[in-house]
Amino acid sequence: GEHPRWRFVFTPKHASWLNQIEIFFSILARRLIKHGAFTSEQDLAQQMLAFVETYNQTAKLNMTRPLGSESAKAPTNGANMM
Repeated sequence: GEHPRWRFVFTPKHASWLNQIEIFFSILARRLIKHGAFTSEQDLAQQMLAFVETYNQTAKLNMTRPLGSESAKAPTNGANMM
């Protein structure tokens, strides 16, 4: 039967945290690894850490939502979203 404290919920692949990681590694591969020149594993690791640091400082949040959805509407309480 059902477990009293557990509830299983289906999470679509496109909404999972794993998909976000796959997107990041795709960006890393396209922007750094594909065109990079690395003299050693340590050099590769250092360049990857530098890439992540720069990426974290310049990344922008994607707030794309379907038009007309409740979550896409501006807040009505006057809160500043910045």
